[in-house]
Amino acid sequence: MKSEILQSEIILENEKVLLIPFENERNVELRSIIFDDEIWKYMGMYIRNDVDFKNYIKSTLKQKADGICYPLLIIDKATNKVAGSTRYGYLNYASQKCEIGWTWYGKEFQGTGLNKACKYELLNFGFENIQFRRIQFSADLENEKSQRAIEKLGALKEGLFRNNYIDSEGKSRDDVYYSIILEDWKTTKREYFSEFSSSKV
Repeated sequence: MKSEILQSEIILENEKVLLIPFENERNVELRSIIFDDEIWKYMGMYIRNDVDFKNYIKSTLKQKADGICYPLLIIDKATNKVAGSTRYGYLNYASQKCEIGWTWYGKEFQGTGLNKACKYELLNFGFENIQFRRIQFSADLENEKSQRAIEKLGALKEGLFRNNYIDSEGKSRDDVYYSIILEDWKTTKREYFSEFSSSKV
């Protein structure tokens, strides 16, 4: 695994999406799309005011500095607007694995195909450049929309983690876990992402 890549500036793109490091000055543009309770319903917290927004930016950057994650801004290339954020999280160098998640999009960017384009870049770079052996995904048990989106990526459903986390309101939540492993990637890439793997920017 080439973990040193996670200490560098990662920029990924295809015809639909551009991913840039979260600390880019454009992160302030998230303010125009972030105040929507529907986005945060299953994220374990809510972003409802400027204090919440500043804390979100600060905590995300601190987690990156602490080596817990590598967060990115998602830019919709059709409009050049910041569409949301995602990250490589739960970075585990010893076991050469991570979780792709903490992903959210402003309402106007949901259901546009942007998520699949984003996830392709993260998976492809994760397996072929960083050389993770396992990339996992999780979704709240009640979040059927996210579960369907993960299944469209060709990820294998592994099981239910009960009381997996406590949300900001003190409620225990259950998560469904999925994974793609390095040995799967060549086939998964061909069967689920052919529109991206055969095209160039």
